[in-house]
Amino acid sequence: MVRQREFDEEKALDEALLLFWEKGYRATTLSDLTAKMGIQRPSLYSAFGDKEELFEAALRKYTTQHAAHIRTKLQNNLSVKEAFHILFAELVEEEYGNGPSKGCFCINTIVELAPHEEKFEILTREHQMYLSVIFEEKIVQGIRSGELESSLNAKALAQALVVSFIGLTVLMKSRPERSFVDHSVATILSILK
Repeated sequence: MVRQREFDEEKALDEALLLFWEKGYRATTLSDLTAKMGIQRPSLYSAFGDKEELFEAALRKYTTQHAAHIRTKLQNNLSVKEAFHILFAELVEEEYGNGPSKGCFCINTIVELAPHEEKFEILTREHQMYLSVIFEEKIVQGIRSGELESSLNAKALAQALVVSFIGLTVLMKSRPERSFVDHSVATILSILK
């Protein structure tokens, strides 16, 4: 007879995600994980596999939620320019908040693991491409409505905005002067003609 798991796997995965996000993959130990998740090592291995498999599950969960969150933010506003302005402004405000800057879990993975681990290079690149598709959908909506110029290349513009969004997220970890960021964001968004 198979034993029922005595813990909530989704809650445990959420706890692992938060810990990996805070400390990174390499700095997070199995002892850290079992303490944060409230489970023993055999349960961790049985439910999630090894540390790398757990990290991959956490990253996949994060990227799915993050993409859905970005899509919702962009869709909640009819104006394309306003939607992207809000998206970038909220990123800036979030990072200038009172707590420590955690950045984006996926971008942290790009920096820490993608150069050394092909699996994480592929997973993080897939997320970038998915964000590009989400951005492109919104830009196409703006071209169709007449808000944006019909001569714009929606795919290229979306990719440029993704690069800018990711770059801004990395930059914000160092909390640069606010005026530097505000001027940069205004210039970035000026490409939405």
